[in-house]
Amino acid sequence: MSDQENPERRDEPDPLEALFGGPVPPELRETLSSMGLADLGPDQVAQMRSQLEMLMGGSGGDGPVNSELARDVARQAVSAAGDSSIGEATRRDVEQVVQVATLWLDQVTDLPRPDGGALALSRSEWVERTLPLWEQLTTPVAEGLQAAMTSAMEQQLGQLGEEGAPPIPGLPPGMNPAAMMSQMAPMVRRMSASMFGGQVGQAVGTLAGEVLSGTEVGLPILGEESVAILPANVADFADGLEVDGGEVHLYLAVREAARVRLFAGVPWLGPQLLTAVEEYARDIRINTEGIEEAVRQVDPQNPEAMQDALGDNLFSAEPSAAQQAALTRLETLLALVEGWVDVVAAQAVDKHLPHAEALAEAVRRRRATGGPAERTFASLVGLELRPRRLRDAANLWAALESAHGRDARDEAWGHPDIAPTGADLDDPLGFVERHGALSADLTVTDEDIERLLTEGDSGREGPSTTT
Repeated sequence: MSDQENPERRDEPDPLEALFGGPVPPELRETLSSMGLADLGPDQVAQMRSQLEMLMGGSGGDGPVNSELARDVARQAVSAAGDSSIGEATRRDVEQVVQVATLWLDQVTDLPRPDGGALALSRSEWVERTLPLWEQLTTPVAEGLQAAMTSAMEQQLGQLGEEGAPPIPGLPPGMNPAAMMSQMAPMVRRMSASMFGGQVGQAVGTLAGEVLSGTEVGLPILGEESVAILPANVADFADGLEVDGGEVHLYLAVREAARVRLFAGVPWLGPQLLTAVEEYARDIRINTEGIEEAVRQVDPQNPEAMQDALGDNLFSAEPSAAQQAALTRLETLLALVEGWVDVVAAQAVDKHLPHAEALAEAVRRRRATGGPAERTFASLVGLELRPRRLRDAANLWAALESAHGRDARDEAWGHPDIAPTGADLDDPLGFVERHGALSADLTVTDEDIERLLTEGDSGREGPSTTT
């Protein structure tokens, strides 16, 4: 019975327009009507519209990562794992611990104190502060996924008119979606953004339940010079150790304060680390065959099934040459950062914490087994974020300090062109020797100054002070 024949439905809104939020093109209306969608009642329209909004990821914007969904999923993950707000007493404790850590570091490095203060963060607060950077780092991958999904869908739809082509599960016989690709392409892009947004949110939410401090992942992800501690996670970490919780808290605060001081005192370091991650992600190769298989096999009305089907098959296995170069640079910088932190932190706590070596070993075990950051980056950009050559880096910094003093150890960060490289990790003693020779060449002695003053216009030059 048509609407004209049924007075009760004459005044109801058009189900299709209510479903899609506006006018529906005639070709699409005909197809949807053949599916029975034009006969839906108001309650059915509301239910299906809710399902469509979930499929499309709500109002997370038009970018390749649905930021709203990422935030919702991350907060849900945090809530499921348990979270609580930070009380004033806990904030004061963190401020005092960071103050002590800062004083200890002042005794072992001349790098200036960072401008920021101490931050005690709940897991939810950590998510809110770091999620924008996670989205930035993963956007190149999300763009690749979006393009690959659109291409796979176009290919599948283009085959529907061919004789003997298999039907797509979930679509009724006789439907010709090839003619609807212009309408479907935006949906595919938004579905991709939602899928990846959900993946980012799940990864960041899980990481929030494990990360101990602001820069433990090895990157300046807070974007500020504050020393951030997650007290709840520190307490969980301390529970597995036979060391007083206060001593654990102090040791981790020293490590975090050292890392923040390094990022603040070496302005080029943080940007180069982040750039290496983005360059790796930008050249990521999406497993298009896996996506095409998922499109063929999975009901398009079930986006969760699509995400499950992709699973660990999202990325191609072999890194490109550009990725390998970015990965080598990233691993070297990460090792140098963590090696410097190991050396400086050990000196800072040596006379103050009786279980310093046991705590250092606990941190090493945590890294060796693949920490939370490594798992997060593996799921988001196919990258194992691990400072593999940390021991070599720590030996290099210790040898440099032993040969030329503490100032030489820290001054080696002065410029990216003079900082240690991957080759220097292969030959740390050679780097120490070369660094000493370079420092000698750059030193202007009293005799040099006297010669410059007395020779005047003689045409002779003093020793160069440039590299």
